[in-house]
Amino acid sequence: MPTSHILLHWAVMDNHHLRSLIGTFANMNPIIFELRGDFVELNQLLKLAGACNSGGEGKMLVAQGRVQVDGAVESRKTCKVRAGQRVIFEQMAIDVVAGEGTP
Repeated sequence: MPTSHILLHWAVMDNHHLRSLIGTFANMNPIIFELRGDFVELNQLLKLAGACNSGGEGKMLVAQGRVQVDGAVESRKTCKVRAGQRVIFEQMAIDVVAGEGTP
């Protein structure tokens, strides 16, 4: 099915079904992000994981309500994301794990 058909289909879904579908995509091959401290700011995580080109673009994505943290839309652009949390942007899932020496 062409991508345009999928996007059009998403537009007519209610929020419950859309979140379910996003969760299905997000369970496929998540990116594992290893922390080098206690937390990473959400906008920076999006940049470091390759979801966008800059922290400013990451802030814009969050402001548009396009990013979820642990299944809920996150509106704080510099939200502290910690080990054990999952971030979802479109069809990308990012699982944050503790790095060496991280509590």
